[in-house]
Amino acid sequence: MSNLIKTDSVFPFFNDIFDDFFTTSSTRRLSASSLKTDILEVDNGYELRIDVPGFEKKDIKINLDKGYLTVEAVKEETKEEENKHYVRRERFTGACARSFYVGDDIREEDVKAKYENGTLNLFIPKEGTNKKETKYISIE
Repeated sequence: MSNLIKTDSVFPFFNDIFDDFFTTSSTRRLSASSLKTDILEVDNGYELRIDVPGFEKKDIKINLDKGYLTVEAVKEETKEEENKHYVRRERFTGACARSFYVGDDIREEDVKAKYENGTLNLFIPKEGTNKKETKYISIE
């Protein structure tokens, strides 16, 4: 296999057809649905920069459950698009999600979110406001 070299063909159209034929739809879906993320550590927390190109602010949902922060983006196919016959379709429609463990002491109000130019920016503090309090039982 190491002797095989991919070259630019004189007929790139045929390469696209063969690539589509031999590439599984799940492979295409996986690459289309992954949310590319950069995580930066700053003094008092973490900044997440998540690429969500093609999605509008209203299409993005962020929730926090049991210490996991989940970002989900859904782009529905319109009825107008459903009736069209595409020869090739590369732009993504559907849902994609990504979860990050942030800890049990982080609350919804601790997380700050801003959407700008196809990038979702999140700030998550290192220490949340939902500190567990140790409760002692008195001994009689």
